[in-house]
Amino acid sequence: MIRDTIVNGPQNAPHRSLYHALGLTPEEQQRPLIGIVSSYNEIVPGHMNLDKIVEAVKLGVAMAGGTPIVFPAIAVCDGIAMGHEGMKYSLVTRDLIADSTEAMVRAHGFDGLVMVPNCDKNVPGLLMAAAWVNIPTIFVSGGPMLAGRVDGRKTSLSSMFEAVGAYNAGKIGEDQLRICEENTCPTCGSCSGMYTANSMNCLTEVLGMGLKGNGTIPAVYSARIELAKHAGMQVMELVKQNIRPRDIMTAAAIRNALTADMALGCSTNSMLHLPAIANECGVDFDLDMANRISAGTRNLCHLAPAGPTYMEGLNQAGGVYAVLKELTKGGLLDTSVLTVTGKTLGENIASAVNRDETVIRPFENPYSPTGGIAVLRGNLAADGSVVKRSAVAPEMLVHEGPARVFDCEEDAQAAINAGSIRPGDVVVIRYEGPKGGPGMREMLNPTSAIMGMGLGSSVALITDGRFSGATRGACIGHVSPEAASGGVIGVVRDGDIISIDIPNSRLELKISDQELAQRMAAFVPQKKELSGYLKRYAALVSSGAKGAILNL
Repeated sequence: MIRDTIVNGPQNAPHRSLYHALGLTPEEQQRPLIGIVSSYNEIVPGHMNLDKIVEAVKLGVAMAGGTPIVFPAIAVCDGIAMGHEGMKYSLVTRDLIADSTEAMVRAHGFDGLVMVPNCDKNVPGLLMAAAWVNIPTIFVSGGPMLAGRVDGRKTSLSSMFEAVGAYNAGKIGEDQLRICEENTCPTCGSCSGMYTANSMNCLTEVLGMGLKGNGTIPAVYSARIELAKHAGMQVMELVKQNIRPRDIMTAAAIRNALTADMALGCSTNSMLHLPAIANECGVDFDLDMANRISAGTRNLCHLAPAGPTYMEGLNQAGGVYAVLKELTKGGLLDTSVLTVTGKTLGENIASAVNRDETVIRPFENPYSPTGGIAVLRGNLAADGSVVKRSAVAPEMLVHEGPARVFDCEEDAQAAINAGSIRPGDVVVIRYEGPKGGPGMREMLNPTSAIMGMGLGSSVALITDGRFSGATRGACIGHVSPEAASGGVIGVVRDGDIISIDIPNSRLELKISDQELAQRMAAFVPQKKELSGYLKRYAALVSSGAKGAILNL
């Protein structure tokens, strides 16, 4: 065991005395010490139930002969942080979570880990940490929220943000807004659509780091508690067999995850997190690989915000395994990869069944022949940009329109609320990238306002920031290079024509090469006065095209 240098021999009596201070018996000290990384807190709805998950994990570990020890990880609620300065502290927590977890594991010599995350940055942050420390590790998330119901329709958080847009446009009144507010988020759990948290929890299953149902069993179902107990038991098997995260999260597993991402129609944030996870696993991740995989992967699911189904429906239809089973019909997965079950992916999904073809389309009858995410390039995004193609109205897949340029989210939101954005416009929000924000804020407020005002089929939005998984419409994020790094987005002017061609993966500023060269020669990016963690983050962070990883 890793802790042999801590618990055995006379020279380690001081260490054992501190274990006694913890109340650990000599018998417990001799068992594998399993760290349980708990993201529990009382401010994030997706995390308020994690104390119950952690207790179940502890029981599972103890049942299988281990000694469970809990330590914390922080979490930010993206919904609560949305639309103000707090959102600058969302993405940046991914690295804080990874760093602090590494520190705790290295300092205390755990033999294995159970990661208990749920929301947007906790899952990738802990996957990154798992790759760094590389000791036997398994994940069990807190599970998704049940969908809300308003006027007989299922709803989710994106519905709530769009209701605000409808209210500002005079389409609904205060009473209807209040009804939406009180009924949209009815339970604990990660928000009920295929947003970033649920995307990453589903992809954790595909990567092989979580058990069946990790991404889809609702937070309030007792099956979630059973899953947590099984995860606690299974980590002991991983310790016995010395199966480690880098044995599981291989290049083939990451390609599988990207393939499943396309079929599921996951959040565009996966195109920040998968490259970052791959980087920590020592796997090269080429952003254009997304288009290559997308070209051959059929989109099988239209969960909210792209469609009318929710995570509970995906769970009932057979979950992630059923989607993977459909993909094997086209030979799109490497089913030989190892997983935390100790079996291959192929063995895990062999008995999977698609129980609802209205939720998971059969491979032979997809929503589209190509995947849910596209990477766009052009003079406006030489290093790439990302759009959730499966959530774009067909009439907006190809669009040209005049730019309406804003240097921050707040200015764009004010213009949208004032009704000054017109059909055909292309809203440009810059200086919101990883460095320029800093922190690469999500733009759910402006995109939801556009949708709520009925402009979703006529207005596009592009940004060097990013979008929530709850965003739908012609919303193109991660534009790289960003404005703060001297990117072309920084020289766009009001009235410039911007061309969007999603089928052909192009994003262009329609000015002459000579004019563009003159503007770039005169361009001096804006700089912000920063302090504290954001100052350190801005100094170290790479572009969105590289996953916003920190350059060391």
